[in-house]
Amino acid sequence: MMADGTREPRKGSGSPRSCAAGLLGMAIALGGMPPGRVPLADAQSGGRGGKVEEITFDDVKLDLQKDEPFVDSKLTDRVKRLNKKSVRVRGWILPASVFQQKGIKSFVLVRDNMQCCFGPGAALFDCMVVEMEKGTFADFTTRPVAVEGLFEIKELKYPDGKQYAIYHVRGWSVK
Repeated sequence: MMADGTREPRKGSGSPRSCAAGLLGMAIALGGMPPGRVPLADAQSGGRGGKVEEITFDDVKLDLQKDEPFVDSKLTDRVKRLNKKSVRVRGWILPASVFQQKGIKSFVLVRDNMQCCFGPGAALFDCMVVEMEKGTFADFTTRPVAVEGLFEIKELKYPDGKQYAIYHVRGWSVK
């Protein structure tokens, strides 16, 4: 439990070097924006005016082994229910996913601060690609952040077809 009464994100299942290569590549793809930009999907439910559900990375954990590709059949009922819902999730901004300190439009939110998601072969469920809504921005910090936005199951792949993320959040607030 954190000092402000919220739950602290749990450490992931990967090794200390489990996902940096994949997420660094994703960060480069996101930073290159036009060709690598992830398009925003239209909201089907939830949204800024609706109820925001507090979740953790444990809520979106799947039965996937390290380096195992994602398939829809691995989705839990809990994750399926969260799709297209307004959520608040705590985690850390992956430093390699941002190229500026202020006015950040997109970044990778990870489960833990340099304990799980830095090396090849990370669990796909230990990160979320966050894209801020038009007119909203995030500022980089080394402290945990709470992201509010629309959670989506969205398989994201490199040009070679390898998956780098399966969760996307259209963010409207980062605190």
